[in-house]
Amino acid sequence: MNLDIIAQLVQILRDAPELGAIEVRRGLFGTWSSVRVSKAGHSPNAGGGHIVVTQAPGAAPLAPTAPGEGAALPAAPASKLLEIKSPMVGTFYSAPEPGAQPYVKLGSRVAAGQVVCIIEAMKIMNEIESEVAGVVREVAVENVQPVEFGQVLFRVDPHG
Repeated sequence: MNLDIIAQLVQILRDAPELGAIEVRRGLFGTWSSVRVSKAGHSPNAGGGHIVVTQAPGAAPLAPTAPGEGAALPAAPASKLLEIKSPMVGTFYSAPEPGAQPYVKLGSRVAAGQVVCIIEAMKIMNEIESEVAGVVREVAVENVQPVEFGQVLFRVDPHG
C-alpha cells in the first residue's frame, strides 16, 4: 500500500473524532478488496459493508433532491427522521450499475444492514449500509454527485 494513502487515512481519523477505525482489506496480488469505516465505540458490522453515522448533532445542509423525488411523499417532521450520512468523501451512486434500479428511493422501506447506495472513493466502490430501519422520506443527494464526509444522504422515518 502506498504511504501517501496511509497518510491520508491517518489524517481522516485525526480530523473525524467520531470515527473509531478505518480497515483496508487487500485481495490477491495486492489489489484492494474492501474498505470499512466504523464509528468510535462500535465494532464493524459482520456483513462486510460500512457502518453509517446516524442522527449526529449539527447536520450538514441539504443538497437538492433529484427531480421528481421531493413531490412523491410528504416529509415527516425533521426531528423524527433519522439520517443516513456519508462515512467518507467520494461520489454517490444510487444504483449498482448505470441503468439499474436504485437501491432505495423515496418511499422505500429499508432494514438495518441493507445496502442503500455506493460511494466511490479512490477507485473503490464502497457499499453503504443503513443502520436504521424505516421508510425513506428524503433523498438528499443526486446520483453521481460528489459527497463529503458526514453529508446527509437519506432521511428515514423509523415509525413509517
